[in-house]
Amino acid sequence: MVSSLVSVSLGFYTYLLECADGTLYAGWTTNLDQRLETHNAGRGAKYTRVRLPVSLKASWSFDSKVEAMRMEYFIKKLPRKSKLEMINEQMTK
Repeated sequence: MVSSLVSVSLGFYTYLLECADGTLYAGWTTNLDQRLETHNAGRGAKYTRVRLPVSLKASWSFDSKVEAMRMEYFIKKLPRKSKLEMINEQMTK
């Protein structure tokens, strides 16, 4: 199931961020709003700390932590072009 770009309830989410330098970062969380704040406060992943600010480009909701983590792993293995296609697909829904 695909969620909106901003979460209003707790669940398991995989997300794609765009960093200030244009790179993309994938992660998972139980609270999208809080995680985005954490990243932008410089307390998120080491990768994003030096590429602030970041913006949420896409997110997907799942019923379990395992599913969200699998999706994160899948996305991280994709080339940039495929990640951009995933973002564009979600924006058109």
